[in-house]
Amino acid sequence: MSNNRYAVILAAGKGTRMQSKLYKVLHKVCDRTMVELVLDSLSDLEMQEVITVVGHGAERVKEVLGDRTKFVLQAEQLGTAHAVKVAKDELKDKEGTTIVMYGDTPLIRPETINSMLDHHENTNAKATVLTAIADDPFAYGRIIRDVNGKLVKIVEEKDATEQEKKIKEINSGIYCFDNKLLFEMLEKVKNDNNQGEYYLPDVLALIREQKEIIETYLCDDFDETFGVNDRVALAYAENVMRNRINTKHMLAGVTLVDPTNTYIAPNAIIGRDTTIYPNVTIKSDTVIGEDCQIKPNSYLENAKIGNGVKVLSSTISDSKIGDYTSVGPYSHIRNNCDLGQNVRVGNFVELKNTIYGDGSKTAHLSYLGDTEVGSNTNIGCGTITVNYDGKNKYRTKIGSDAFIGCNSNLIAPLEIGDGAVVAAGTTVTENAPDDTLVIARVKQENKMGYAKKMPAGRKS
Repeated sequence: MSNNRYAVILAAGKGTRMQSKLYKVLHKVCDRTMVELVLDSLSDLEMQEVITVVGHGAERVKEVLGDRTKFVLQAEQLGTAHAVKVAKDELKDKEGTTIVMYGDTPLIRPETINSMLDHHENTNAKATVLTAIADDPFAYGRIIRDVNGKLVKIVEEKDATEQEKKIKEINSGIYCFDNKLLFEMLEKVKNDNNQGEYYLPDVLALIREQKEIIETYLCDDFDETFGVNDRVALAYAENVMRNRINTKHMLAGVTLVDPTNTYIAPNAIIGRDTTIYPNVTIKSDTVIGEDCQIKPNSYLENAKIGNGVKVLSSTISDSKIGDYTSVGPYSHIRNNCDLGQNVRVGNFVELKNTIYGDGSKTAHLSYLGDTEVGSNTNIGCGTITVNYDGKNKYRTKIGSDAFIGCNSNLIAPLEIGDGAVVAAGTTVTENAPDDTLVIARVKQENKMGYAKKMPAGRKS
């Protein structure tokens, strides 16, 4: 038997029970679409080809999955056998094994798929059914075995006797087939049923008629076979996946103070001895180093966090934070910021597309956009880089060892040199060379006793 392996992912269903404008398989579980999670489960299994069958929302699915898979269109949804059949031009003449999966089963593990494929090939089976034991098997097809434990048939819920309904081994809907035989049998499947659809399990009956070997492979964890059809099921899958992810990180040396209130994407990376506090969200493509503290109510998305970093109740997206830097509380760092080591970004500071050299700090209540700050520079409270003129955005460059006083307005485009000092309350409109003291404000004038004449003044 050829060791070539192929996969067909069925992702053409509309998913009306989701009550959503969004195509069903594009709903997310732990920040990753369900169909991406299914495709992820195949990514390390050396498949010769993966075909995704799309229908409703096809263009959006193609956009999400990109070049990770080939696509075929099921223009009319005429049943699961018909969905596989539309892939025939890609696969029908190829030797090997094809696994058929659903794009709404986000909890399936690659280890299970690989073991099922191995079992199918080692037993020389022409078809293998992935089964599982369900505490509540209602609505699932039941696995009927003979006295020798061999599969006799699959009985759907509506056709099962009362005795058969007591069986807890269910059909997951995931199958392995001899590829050539699969497409031969698909040509023979009829749609003489109440729904007028072509059903994939009918292929098993046709293979059985040819006296070929049909095997089963029992999945140890029913949740892996769980299909999402509505928002309740989506929430259940989210909970199962979150528990898996959090357990993996804790076993790898990460402390989660409250795992039930910690939300980590499947592809996030977290170093040892980092502590994640409650109500933290860590989204896709985030990397966190060792010995970090991510305090409550922080949100990280596509963030690269170094070692020994402290994040206090802050939002960081699409940005890089250097080792031993402190962020927050209530900071917002976004759009390609790059902070060096030992930087401090404090209370209510927003940074956008800004670079900080090592040791620089902005302790509170400031906005810096499109800015480059050198090393060991202090940005005082209330400093604003005025980077937008209503049409264009301009950059500000601040050198190393500079001191920007409180309530300064830096009107871009602007350069402030190394060692320069900007006095508090200054609006800077011209470049300041190195080691310059910049003062631009109206001279203070005191009018003795005048305040008593004003409406708000103190009365004698």
